[in-house]
Amino acid sequence: MRGRDGQSDESAEVSAEKLHGERPRKAPASPRHRAREFVVQGLYQHLVGGQDHAAIVAQAESVAGFEKAHRPLYDSLLSGVLDDQQALRALLEPHIARSWDEVSPIERSILLLAACELRDHPETPWRVVINEAIELAKSFGGTDGHKFVNGVLDKLAPQLRPHESPLPFTPLAEGSK
Repeated sequence: MRGRDGQSDESAEVSAEKLHGERPRKAPASPRHRAREFVVQGLYQHLVGGQDHAAIVAQAESVAGFEKAHRPLYDSLLSGVLDDQQALRALLEPHIARSWDEVSPIERSILLLAACELRDHPETPWRVVINEAIELAKSFGGTDGHKFVNGVLDKLAPQLRPHESPLPFTPLAEGSK
């Protein structure tokens, strides 16, 4: 059956959905995803504004929705990155083809969070860690930031999780990226 515009009724229904702005709704963010979002925001505050751990936590606790975040994961990831940022950076830098300072603060935050989670949270599958990082980069990063994050973490995961990753880790030659 055709509508007035010559399209089938199904097409008319789809057009009506588009017209009224009705789109499939995303599932609400999981508590663990929310925790990661707050960690990325806190790390950004640290990298750009120099805020310390206490100030970052105080600010996060004042934001509506923070109570829905998985607090143990938030605390662990934020502390893990802030306490061991240089070691995490050393794990990441061999897989980045530009200087660390040329990487945007958001992408640095996401990469540090994911490196910490890959290293310190073996209970979270590496594919989940990478997928969460990609989603964070899509939400907070630049246009192609998620591709960059994915590329770096795809190289780091076999190094940190050789028993889990299908790809063997092959160390890079000194000075190559």
